[in-house]
Amino acid sequence: MKTVFINCSPKKRFCASAYFLFLQRLFTGGKKVSEKLRTPADHARILDQIRDAQAVVFGVPLYVDGIPSHVLRFLMEMEAFCRQNGLHPRIYCVANNGFIEGKQNEPLMQSFEHFCTRAGLAWGGGVGIGGGVMLNVTRILFFVDVALLLVNTVLSVANTGNFFSKDAWISFGENAALLLYFNLGVLFFLARMGSAIRAGRAFGKKYTRILIPSFVFILFADIFFFIISLFEGGLFRGWLAKKKYQE
Repeated sequence: MKTVFINCSPKKRFCASAYFLFLQRLFTGGKKVSEKLRTPADHARILDQIRDAQAVVFGVPLYVDGIPSHVLRFLMEMEAFCRQNGLHPRIYCVANNGFIEGKQNEPLMQSFEHFCTRAGLAWGGGVGIGGGVMLNVTRILFFVDVALLLVNTVLSVANTGNFFSKDAWISFGENAALLLYFNLGVLFFLARMGSAIRAGRAFGKKYTRILIPSFVFILFADIFFFIISLFEGGLFRGWLAKKKYQE
């Protein structure tokens, strides 16, 4: 069985869609092919991979309560391609958004379902994930924790000759367990959908989120986006941008 995973995020790197598709791949057997959809130049390459695929998994960010426009353009070409070549892969979707509730992805899921009906393809269902940006940050934090563990191990060897720093490993274990807890809902439903993909059956639509209280999420999300806006110039763009004066 061949499954094509299509990362539909327009971002070049560190996108949440890539993270969730990576997790989905872990639970999916058979031949697995990963593709990136950003521009029309990617269409022909991806369609060629779909030619002999039994399942296609779209990793899609929620944009204005729907599918990003560059993905809609690809779906139009995919519909024509599948009809012309008599292809019937089963379509799945892993959607994510920056809001707290995974249910926010429902309009996007409905769009994919309608696409499958129109194109004569089998709709396999999907997982809608809330707090996608924050969950994506957890993988970065995990690698930071690994780096800190290595540094503490080196310092322990240099100072005491002991490769095992008990305090460092306890701290790493606690942080790793916390990050795992945040992702439990995502891992649970992606594992279940992976089982459905392997069996070639429909999964339905399931919704989950980062496992933290909403008021905590909102607080940290506000702080995160405030900082991002400062670095990107978003908050004070009008104040800090270089002015052009006309004579």
